[in-house]
Amino acid sequence: MTGVARVLTLSFFLPLFVAAVFAADPASDATTSPAYPPKTKAQPVQETLHGTTITDPYRWLENGADPETQHWTAEQFALTRSMLAAQPSHGVVHARLNELLNIGTVGTPSVNADYYFYTRRESGQNQPILYVREGIGGTDRELVNANTMSADGTVALDWWYASEDGKYVAFGTSPGGSEISTLRLVETATGKLLDEKIDRCRAASMAWLPDNSGFYYTKLPRPGDVAPGQELYNRHVFFHQIGTNLDGLKDELVFGEGRSPQEWPGVDVSDDGRWLLVSAGVTFERVDLFLKDRKSGGDFKMIVGGKDFTYNAEIYQNNMYVQTNEGAPKFRVFKVSMDNPARENWKELLPESEGVLKGTRIVGGKLVAEYEKDANSRLKLYSLDGKFLRDIPLPSLGNVTGLGGSKKGSTVFYGFNSYTTPPSVYDFDLETEKSNAWAKVASNIDPSLYEVKQVFYPSKDGTKVPMFIVYKKGMKLTGKTPTLLFGYGGFNISHTPTFYPWLHLWLEHGGIFADANLRGGSEYGEEWHKAGMLEKKQNVFDDYIAAAEYLLAQKYTDRDHLGIYGRSNGGLLTGAALTQRPDLFRAVICGVPLLDMLRYQQFQIARLWIPEYGTAENPDQFKFIYAYSPYHHVKKTQYPGILFFASEGDTRVDPLHARKMTALLQASATNGPDRPILLRIEPKAGHGAGKPVSIQVAEWADIFTFLFWQLGVK
Repeated sequence: MTGVARVLTLSFFLPLFVAAVFAADPASDATTSPAYPPKTKAQPVQETLHGTTITDPYRWLENGADPETQHWTAEQFALTRSMLAAQPSHGVVHARLNELLNIGTVGTPSVNADYYFYTRRESGQNQPILYVREGIGGTDRELVNANTMSADGTVALDWWYASEDGKYVAFGTSPGGSEISTLRLVETATGKLLDEKIDRCRAASMAWLPDNSGFYYTKLPRPGDVAPGQELYNRHVFFHQIGTNLDGLKDELVFGEGRSPQEWPGVDVSDDGRWLLVSAGVTFERVDLFLKDRKSGGDFKMIVGGKDFTYNAEIYQNNMYVQTNEGAPKFRVFKVSMDNPARENWKELLPESEGVLKGTRIVGGKLVAEYEKDANSRLKLYSLDGKFLRDIPLPSLGNVTGLGGSKKGSTVFYGFNSYTTPPSVYDFDLETEKSNAWAKVASNIDPSLYEVKQVFYPSKDGTKVPMFIVYKKGMKLTGKTPTLLFGYGGFNISHTPTFYPWLHLWLEHGGIFADANLRGGSEYGEEWHKAGMLEKKQNVFDDYIAAAEYLLAQKYTDRDHLGIYGRSNGGLLTGAALTQRPDLFRAVICGVPLLDMLRYQQFQIARLWIPEYGTAENPDQFKFIYAYSPYHHVKKTQYPGILFFASEGDTRVDPLHARKMTALLQASATNGPDRPILLRIEPKAGHGAGKPVSIQVAEWADIFTFLFWQLGVK
């Protein structure tokens, strides 16, 4: 709700291309593929946690910098390479994915005075380009092109913010998926880069002063400025004056000193430049608001905080509009005058409704509200006094991907896609109340060929859980159709109908795709989220297992043709599912996963996730974490065929999880080479954001070659 952030978070389900992997050996010194299963030495480490003795046989694989670990990883990749290259589907999979993943992307524009800024990626490009259009009918001009910043396309445009009048744009780029952005400034009219170059601006929040003299922004500390291991925490707010202190090292520290290292502040400035607003929270359940009057000076004052609720705000014409889940798990909006913004003066503007309020934006003196009902997007228009004006029509069942428009303008922009509709942007004219297509992505996907249905199934405890099912129209369900079950279930993130280019390879070959809206997400508000976190995390796994059982019971597929896929928190999901019900699935794709839940918080930025998962350092939380931690529930039995994938440059989830789990399963499973347990770790990529298309295609080609093989897709 605050600011005009444009953070480019390419889908969590980013694709790859086998040819790139098979042509470029990732730091491997292995010349021959090891036999299956490869032998990995065990060096058991024992420790006692809260009275329970834990044995970890592969802790030595946690050290990714160790040459022995690197050699082991290269040998595993060689094995994966040889087994997948031998599959007859490999060539077909590779060729079609190269077409599908080169379908372009387009972002929702930011409107700043007479400038329209937006990103677009065309076929054949690895990274989106930031364009500017002057005037509604003007010609697009390239402003920032990350494709020219590296030969292999691994430098990514992470985020960007245009000044209020569009004169300047601040943007961040990072190499190799690291997401540790370097901030630069570009002058819009000339395309000239200014001399500023500020490091460590990961996922920066930023707010320009109205006169363009400077901006507030967030950045991380440099290594050496904080204790070892704290370099990815301690995100603070600074002020930078343009043309001075070009590396930002002496920029004024504005907010964050003495506060929790895990706090994640965001920043905004009112249009008149008077009010500096900071939202700061350590958890997804608690975000506080702080306000500073730049005119009268003085310190920040907490407007609201110390409660287990989230607050986000936007200031317009001396009023603050606050979106919160305080007393409303599905969120509501308050309005308060800046003359006295204390909590007791807030007046409810939009009450909680049946749908979940995902966000609001002031455009043209109106309030645009994005809702989600049963995991489908809705857009509604209100006056600034809270009067409902009308629904803004959407093209079909699908997913709104962003709102744009100027507070002083007359057009609302919104991004849209769905399972069968590639990314597009629409404009809605507030005066004529008509929508038009502003930008669309060219593709050969025909949405009319596919059926998208929503079902509701009972979980283990009787909770009704929604799930989308996608397949070719007219397809005869034999009860043995290859089916891929997708899920996430965490961090208050919804799974809405989203365009995944790789999905169409699966659908074209007669596969069924199922997307379950598990607890832990935000599909039904904060209560739905809380029902799938901390001590209730097992609900998420139960929902996923119940989704699989529903697909079997309804004769969509059988156990020999059912595969599951998840990444990140979804990798934890698939890890738990395969260890709790190895009999239920035939193939598992487990990406950039968290799997050793007793030690996850010790690596990368994972301490930020303790409010979601808990920590084994806490004796009470240890009990429920240990009860499901996938790495600690591997046993000697037959497992599905499993492909783990991760990336060396991941600064979110360390690839140690995938390494250790692969070694343990290979040593424990009774599987033969017909249902192998394989590992691929990409050397020049991160968690997913900014991954170039050439690497995306290689990753997805490996994934679908494996699925075609294991599930019998012809």
